[in-house]
Amino acid sequence: MQTETLVVACVQMVSGTNVADNLKSAEHGIAKAANQGANLVVLPEYFCIMGQQDTDKVAIAEDYRASNPDASTPIQLFLQQQAMQHGVYLIGGTLPLKTSDADKVYNTTLVYAPDGAVVARYDKIHLFGFQNGLEYYDESTTIMAGELAQAPVVWDSPWGRIGLSICYDVRFPELYRAAHDVLAWVNVAAFTQTTGQAHWELLMRARAVENQCYVIACGQGGEHENGRRTFGHSMIVDAWGIVQAVQATGEGVVMSVIKPSRVERVRTSIPALQHRVL
Repeated sequence: MQTETLVVACVQMVSGTNVADNLKSAEHGIAKAANQGANLVVLPEYFCIMGQQDTDKVAIAEDYRASNPDASTPIQLFLQQQAMQHGVYLIGGTLPLKTSDADKVYNTTLVYAPDGAVVARYDKIHLFGFQNGLEYYDESTTIMAGELAQAPVVWDSPWGRIGLSICYDVRFPELYRAAHDVLAWVNVAAFTQTTGQAHWELLMRARAVENQCYVIACGQGGEHENGRRTFGHSMIVDAWGIVQAVQATGEGVVMSVIKPSRVERVRTSIPALQHRVL
């Protein structure tokens, strides 16, 4: 267990259709976070591409190379190099990984250690669907859900157990509760403006209060080339449900200190997790 303080940074982005441009933007945000003292940096869902069409992410899908990426897997190689260059743990938002179906990808979060090793992987299990007459989304057309048997995915970080979730997952409290005792949950997201303005903060704070842990929520935030608008409001919420830091829209870095003592204090004052009967 490391004794250093956990300083977490969410790199909010407004990703476009060009992977190289998005990687440059992510590189800038990671460097800024590391220079300001972060030792855990989080990127948002779809950080590497927000395509004109849903199938664009299928076209750039990579084979999973674990801790051994190369030039044929440039997104994984980028994440590994960034973690090593800055000496940080890097939660790489999501990237598309190939599946057994050539028309579908896994929407995957990879966690890289400062030595470049992959220390956790989570393939999104809840696939977003939404229609209101004006907007329509159906992730199941291009994304294959991850294995339920592998969820919840909890990373045993140097500071404590940290759960991994992606966007729509936050609407399923049973996923979060199944992890039991965690220091924090991470949610990387590309929430729509419509759903975000209604539910984003409400859901993030609810998951923090229910599980008496921190929630680290890193989102896309702005108007994208493809016309989609994402809600942003990347935030870090403490175990009492208080928002510690937030950025409304646009690119930027949101930072806060994660304090295990804060979690312990909340759980001592209201031992709700011990009082569960179901």
